[in-house]
Amino acid sequence: MNKLNLLDKNNNFNILLAGILGLFIGVGVARFAYTSLLPSMLDDTTLSLTFSGVLASTNYIGYLLGALFAVFIKDINTKIKYFRLGLALCIVSTIIMGITAHELWLITSRVVAGFGAAMTLVVGAAIVMVKLNLKDKTKAMGIYFSGIAIALAAADIIARLILISYSWQTSWLVLALSATLVAPYAWYILSTNQKIQSKITVHTFNKKIFSNFVLILIVAYFTAGVGMVVQGTFLPTIIQSLSGLESFAGSTWLLVGLAGIPSSIIWMRLAHRFSSVNIIIIAMIIQIIGILIPALTHNLYLNLLSGVLYGGTFVGLVALFMHLGGKIAGNNPVILMGSLTTAYGLGQVGAPLYAVTLTAESGNYDNALYVTAIIVFAGVALLTVSRIFGLEGHHNNRQKNTL
Repeated sequence: MNKLNLLDKNNNFNILLAGILGLFIGVGVARFAYTSLLPSMLDDTTLSLTFSGVLASTNYIGYLLGALFAVFIKDINTKIKYFRLGLALCIVSTIIMGITAHELWLITSRVVAGFGAAMTLVVGAAIVMVKLNLKDKTKAMGIYFSGIAIALAAADIIARLILISYSWQTSWLVLALSATLVAPYAWYILSTNQKIQSKITVHTFNKKIFSNFVLILIVAYFTAGVGMVVQGTFLPTIIQSLSGLESFAGSTWLLVGLAGIPSSIIWMRLAHRFSSVNIIIIAMIIQIIGILIPALTHNLYLNLLSGVLYGGTFVGLVALFMHLGGKIAGNNPVILMGSLTTAYGLGQVGAPLYAVTLTAESGNYDNALYVTAIIVFAGVALLTVSRIFGLEGHHNNRQKNTL
């Protein structure tokens, strides 16, 4: 029986482990630890509700810029450099969150954290995909993307354990220390011993790819971005605002992470069996139910279920949309994948701003949740229309005729 060597750069287990540790740093710490710690930051008036929305939005601006930038990085050696830069940016930006309350520094930190998170997630995924020594990498990449939820849950546990005895500032610093301790492994494993010559193919822009179905898909992904970010930023704060549920805010967010671990694998298997569009519609309907629960009831178990429904859909929806987009794009993915990423990112940037505005006006999160549910439902309606009129089939026939 071969003994596992954790320092072997070409071992598939090590590659996945390093990728998930990268997700812990970029997604768990740099992006979603803010959600875990936001209730505490609001409680001691370090942040106003309005400014908390601004910080969330600027974080997603940084992520959007990074994700778009990543789409155009073709050379694997360059990807490795930017992945390493992302690790460093995530750690530095997290330290800043723990040592200052100056608004300009906080904004800068969240933008940098967003860009760094994109490098660890988008670029990191590309490196993992290249390095895995498997004929069929689908299952392995499903495990990798499950690491998003693992990262979220791990960072939340660390943050809340520190909050028991210390301040939210200390939580940020301990999270930065945790990221620093595991970063060397991801840095080392997700690299190569020699320069890899990457064959870069330049494709011309073909506007025919933007059929009615593809335009609907892009708009629907925008609505999914809106649905993802409102709960992804405010869910613990929303639960804390509900009478009688104040002490369960952390439990709800932890359930988000636990529910998300198997979600992308399950949703992708369902998509292979029942078609991607059908499964996307179902996942978005489930997400809408989760969004509406805190606005409709203070029942403890239903609000815990809200966290499960959110965690069980948001990672899966990203996997479903990007997988379908990749199939449609074929050998020319840059423009379409960039368009999908931009649409999702714009939804993420705008949603926190209207959420805090509506909440400040009404004194609760209900209106923000209703508006979010309506926007996501619009995406469901568009995709349903595309199914009724067979627009996906028309798109596929059109593509065949242009080949």
